[in-house]
Amino acid sequence: MEKTFYLTTPIFYPNAKLHLGHAYTMTLADALIRYQRGAGKKTYFLAGSDENTQKMVDAAAKAGTEPMAFLDDIVKNFMKLYASLDISYDQFIRTTDTKVHWPGAQALWKRLDAAGDVYTKKYEGLYCVGHEAFVTEKDLVGGKCPDHGTEPEHLREENYFFRLSRYADVLKGKIESDELRLVPQSRKNEILSFIGDGLKDVSFSRPRRRGWPEGLGIPVPGDDSQIMYVWCDALANYITALGFGRDDALYREFWPADVHVIGKDILRFHAAIWPAMLLSAGLPLPKTIFVHGFITSGGKKMSKTLGNIIDPEELIETYGTDAVRYFLLRHISPFEDGDITREGFKDAYTANLTNGLGNLVARVMKLAETHLGESVARPEAAPFPREYSDMFDMFELNRAIDFVWGRIQALDERITREEPFRLVKKDPERGRALIGELVTELYWIARLLNPFMPETSEIIKRAVRENKKPENLFPRV
Repeated sequence: MEKTFYLTTPIFYPNAKLHLGHAYTMTLADALIRYQRGAGKKTYFLAGSDENTQKMVDAAAKAGTEPMAFLDDIVKNFMKLYASLDISYDQFIRTTDTKVHWPGAQALWKRLDAAGDVYTKKYEGLYCVGHEAFVTEKDLVGGKCPDHGTEPEHLREENYFFRLSRYADVLKGKIESDELRLVPQSRKNEILSFIGDGLKDVSFSRPRRRGWPEGLGIPVPGDDSQIMYVWCDALANYITALGFGRDDALYREFWPADVHVIGKDILRFHAAIWPAMLLSAGLPLPKTIFVHGFITSGGKKMSKTLGNIIDPEELIETYGTDAVRYFLLRHISPFEDGDITREGFKDAYTANLTNGLGNLVARVMKLAETHLGESVARPEAAPFPREYSDMFDMFELNRAIDFVWGRIQALDERITREEPFRLVKKDPERGRALIGELVTELYWIARLLNPFMPETSEIIKRAVRENKKPENLFPRV
């Protein structure tokens, strides 16, 4: 078994407040990395922000703020949300960081150039600022980007290009063989179809525009009139964060990445352009790309117009961190779009947390506190159940937490069936033995809950260690 595990998330654009979809991505990733830590791996978890973008410059101008000050405020909000969600990242990389990120991005560019895969070309086409990408007419709906609802700009530029077309066949083979594994299968089929239609070379730089401040945009090596476009800039963060191009100790220890966690809207960037860049540079490919769907509300995309936006910070403030993590990880499919409403969230909270887990912990630990003189043996070092581990290996996190809830339900049913509160009065020795078994199983449940609900897990573990009923875990709202 490999002893290290490197997981990355997308680096989000800091042009606006993060929404529930961002919270979902980060919570999925955090659950995966916590499981790997619990399984004994040495882990590294990367998050960050994609800052060298036109949309960020536009957002700063709209806010009447200097771009770098605007960035600093938005990034603080990123970190505040991640802290509220208990996201346990090891590093937060910013692409404006001239010491951490820029040297590696420029080193990667030089490798691609040395491989003969970078060339200059005049380009005319449609550019979506929301995606920070050139699009074609067939990508549009009614002349607008379907994801952002805006008309693309018509641009005419002379840029550097990357020979993506050169790597279509080898990339197709590596995806088909699962050397580069894509999960789920539907996304693997989607990218293979995309590659099968033919890969075109991609624009790899942009002219430095007037109005862009100093320190924003990585200069193309040997040509300061151009800045690196998103591919060699943003995508390179996965290796620059590990010291590629400067001090590469972490790179040698953790690359290739075990999994890139991404949303379905950036599949093509990560499963076609990024691996082709790595092939050109002679670097190992990531092992797995895990692609999740979107979150809707009431069956519709969240929007201000519909009034169905649900703020993750609002949910956290009302219900608590672990309740939000619980809902996202159990009630949203990791592979398809999932739905959330305030009513559905409250119902799940009341039924499964207040009346379910919270009530169970109170019942078991009240029995233990009353009838046991000391804490019971705790299965801290025992390996995880195979079924549970298999679900994590397949990224089926909703089924893994269902597995835990199956044990919660079984423990509840055992209490109802065997009535330890009566048995301990009739036969104290057998009654205490039964209560000890219930507490041991509760500790197991706490261990299995850790990837999903780390604070709750620790509260239950501490209650078992101290042999004391904790405060109400999930108060009624």
